[in-house]
Amino acid sequence: MIYEVEGDILMSRADVIAQGVAVNDPMTRGLARKLQDKFPSMRDQYLEWCEETNPEPGDIWLWHGNGTTRVLNLIIGEATDPELGRASRPDKIAVHRTFRKLNKLVANERISSIALPKIGSGAGGIDWLEVRDMMHSQFSELLIPLFVYVTELDGMLASEPGM
Repeated sequence: MIYEVEGDILMSRADVIAQGVAVNDPMTRGLARKLQDKFPSMRDQYLEWCEETNPEPGDIWLWHGNGTTRVLNLIIGEATDPELGRASRPDKIAVHRTFRKLNKLVANERISSIALPKIGSGAGGIDWLEVRDMMHSQFSELLIPLFVYVTELDGMLASEPGM
């Protein structure tokens, strides 16, 4: 069940917060920056994981924080360009692959709900309507709530049905 909501994703009551990242992403912009500020060890552990596993766009990495916090990193871009100091543009094929892997992860990790932004459609990204169509085709059979934060409103609790 996909719900489009407005509010502050960091205030979500969902079981997992998902975000789009690149391989070796420094997490200095957007939601990645906010999550990195809130959970500083997540970025360091992500970079260590990248070094150990050499992931590719389309892979996913679930971070387990202290307590019940979990952040799902959907790798939707190539390695960060060190000269530009920012992540590469999102790749449609990688977004599609991460969505397929997310479906499997839901069952394996017993995820009960997910909050995510408009993955891959930020500045210079993929058109939101294309990403939205991918979500609906990949997650139409998902039996858990998927809260897509289409409008980010800092400090505002979103209406998440069933939560």
